[in-house]
Amino acid sequence: MRWYLTGVVVSGFGTTAMWLVSGIWVKSLTGSDSLAALAAFALWAPVLLGPLLGTLADRVRRRPLLVVLNAAMALLLPVLLWVESADRVWLLFAVLVLYGAQGAVHEAAEQALAATTLDEGRLGTFNGLRMTANESVKLIAPLVAAGLFARYGGGPVALLDAASFALAAVLFALMPVREERPARSGRRHWWRETAEGVRLLRASPVLRPLVATGGFTMLLAGVNGAAIYAVVDSGLGRSPAYAGVLYAVQGAGSVLAGLLTGPLLRRVPERVLAAAGLALFAVAVGVRALPYGATALAASAVIGLRMPWVLVAVMTAVQREAPEEAVGRLAATANTLVFAPNALAIAFGAGLVAVADVRILLPLLALAGTTWAAGLAGRGGRREGDLGRDRADELAVRGGQGAGSMEGGA
Repeated sequence: MRWYLTGVVVSGFGTTAMWLVSGIWVKSLTGSDSLAALAAFALWAPVLLGPLLGTLADRVRRRPLLVVLNAAMALLLPVLLWVESADRVWLLFAVLVLYGAQGAVHEAAEQALAATTLDEGRLGTFNGLRMTANESVKLIAPLVAAGLFARYGGGPVALLDAASFALAAVLFALMPVREERPARSGRRHWWRETAEGVRLLRASPVLRPLVATGGFTMLLAGVNGAAIYAVVDSGLGRSPAYAGVLYAVQGAGSVLAGLLTGPLLRRVPERVLAAAGLALFAVAVGVRALPYGATALAASAVIGLRMPWVLVAVMTAVQREAPEEAVGRLAATANTLVFAPNALAIAFGAGLVAVADVRILLPLLALAGTTWAAGLAGRGGRREGDLGRDRADELAVRGGQGAGSMEGGA
């Protein structure tokens, strides 16, 4: 766990820096706001192919895959040193798309490796610490990236990111994890394996409502994020820069959330934690409608503290429920279903804020969130592991009936 979390911090630092700088880089070379926004979309778009990309994490051993993915990005990123003018921006976009695709596979492999090497009781703690590690670097990396770009341009940031990937590859290579070679008892079609992962997720009475809750939470988060400048301006009467203060407080809450989530998951089921996280997040969103600086800061802290509960609960449930040979596909499918609504909601929320008063919009979001949370808390559900027990035999039977068994790492 220590080796892995160190790798997360190292690679996460470079990734956060690159995500921030990519849009600034495009804007500085082209002067186009739309192209700068498209840079973020290029990084995010491959997530839509998550179920398909995640299948790779079930076909090979996960630790070597993580090493190869990080090493490949370390070799690819220096190509961006050639992006010195507007006519070479296409190269930056091409690298960003590959960056996003690598991230989708990497995320699936990370979750699958954790699910198959850690004791089930430690998954919640591990995922919480992983959340803390990711959020911690987000408090520092943007400042470093912005300073580097302002002084030297985008090239040094790309090299910093490449170095972080190289170091992460070394850390994953040294990680003391033993994996069995994937079984090979036939060949299966890639699309069929991807569809199998979707069916597994849909068949689980535990995962279906949790993943849907994660997607709904991120939908609300997207609209809430789109409304932040309206809250700062019309609600608090502050300059737009004050949004940075609110985001910093929210980030600090997310760092703390990761430390609390593991102990909580040892005491309550994922469904209960997700419902509590969504309810408190929704209430905090509603509180943002009040025109007071103190309540705005408190609401931001609660949003940062409670929203990760939902995400970690979903991640942990997927790792516990999925059969070992299908964790990558289920994790990637769940990630797509959870995070895709956020991007759509940001675009929708931008238009909604233009026509709706945030003093009405935010309480409505709070009502929707608390209603959903109450429904989730009232649901019954089978305990963890049921999907793996019920479906592992089905996968093996299908493999023996001529389709071949999938190649998954142990």
